[in-house]
Amino acid sequence: MVSTSALAEQRVVLRNISWQTFTTMLDEMGEERATRVAYIDGMLEIMTPLGEHENTNRFIERLIHALAEEMNLNIKSFGSLTLKRENMKRGAEPDSCYYIQNEPRVRNKRNIDLNSDPPPDLVLEIDITSSSIDKRPIYAAVGVPEIWRYDGRSLQVFLLSQFDSSYTPTQQSPTFPILDLNLVPQLMAQSLVDGETQTLHLFRKWVRQQLSSK
Repeated sequence: MVSTSALAEQRVVLRNISWQTFTTMLDEMGEERATRVAYIDGMLEIMTPLGEHENTNRFIERLIHALAEEMNLNIKSFGSLTLKRENMKRGAEPDSCYYIQNEPRVRNKRNIDLNSDPPPDLVLEIDITSSSIDKRPIYAAVGVPEIWRYDGRSLQVFLLSQFDSSYTPTQQSPTFPILDLNLVPQLMAQSLVDGETQTLHLFRKWVRQQLSSK
């Protein structure tokens, strides 16, 4: 067992864990918990988010909702929804996930079954302390088309390739093409000075300007 800790997250990694043990742990831990888990190739990571992590996650989530509202896109949030594929023995819980393109297919649902429902269209990962597990192969197995990863300094966007089920970095989100990725860390820093409400107000004004210029 290897443990690491930092200001933003605490992580514990367990090795040689069977899929059955992983699913049993999920059942025993329940849904009302702060920890998030990831499992691949017998390795299980349990992450406990701390203050910086959660503040960053919630603020970027508000940016995403502001974008959706200004662009008149219906969005359905599922938070740290457990995404897993038993046949590939992979599973993970993102910081946040969203249905946007596929929102009409899950609009009336409170629970998601990936055996019959589509995966989230967008997953948000906050990795200020680098994760021991690369979650991209997990999300590829589930079929998540777009990942946002924020490391405390920059926002990266990855798109799932339909040819080899791998993720390719891109400079533009296809879901929110008007967003300048470099703007996100600036807004995060600004929110610590001016407050989140004021920063979000200015962000919405910026989004409207971008939309009106198209």
